[in-house]
Amino acid sequence: MANHTILVVEDEERVQQLVKLYLEKEGFTVDMAFDGKEAVKKARSGLPDLILLDIMLPEMDGWEVCKELRKTMSTPIIMLTARGDEFDRVMGLELGADDYIAKPFSPREMVARVKAVLRRTAAGAQNGSKVLDFNELCINYTSRTVEIKGNIIEMPPKEFELLWFLAGHCGQVFSREQLLHSIWGYSYVGDPRTVDTHIKRLREKLTQAREVCSIKTVWGYGYKFEVVG
Repeated sequence: MANHTILVVEDEERVQQLVKLYLEKEGFTVDMAFDGKEAVKKARSGLPDLILLDIMLPEMDGWEVCKELRKTMSTPIIMLTARGDEFDRVMGLELGADDYIAKPFSPREMVARVKAVLRRTAAGAQNGSKVLDFNELCINYTSRTVEIKGNIIEMPPKEFELLWFLAGHCGQVFSREQLLHSIWGYSYVGDPRTVDTHIKRLREKLTQAREVCSIKTVWGYGYKFEVVG
């Protein structure tokens, strides 16, 4: 994991220094931001490999930062918060966060989560130039683009990953829990309805391709990608 740069966004200096200490012991390069605006600026200029993002921040809170970065960046984001309730977990997932750690947390667990997310990111990059072509719908993993009838469809990272996963397992049914584990990469405890939200958005964006494919609901179980005809 050496040579990876982690941007730590945290306004408590004590927490920053603790996180920095443990990450640097593992060979990571650590950059820091104390508020939301500084985080957005450093993320866009420094292009870190992963962002540890606190929710309670000055200037812009973590939700706003995550939402702003997801407009243009797919950099992995792990949310840090002192609040451990279910609402925060669902909100983080829906905004495109890759993982969630509630304070107080074990520094060793934090390092393990960082490594796990980076491994998943690296595994995706090693897939090479992959394209799923369903005539009017073309999904390009390398460029992270979705085209319908030649038109590029804007899609946040998690929506893209969900579509790629389902389309890559055409006809196979997955439960909400399986999709959360496969896309977000960890066992999710709580309301799995965030999957429903992402599926709804995907369906809206795939309307123009409904003649060739669709995402079907398998009642009582989950979802599957299906080619029409």
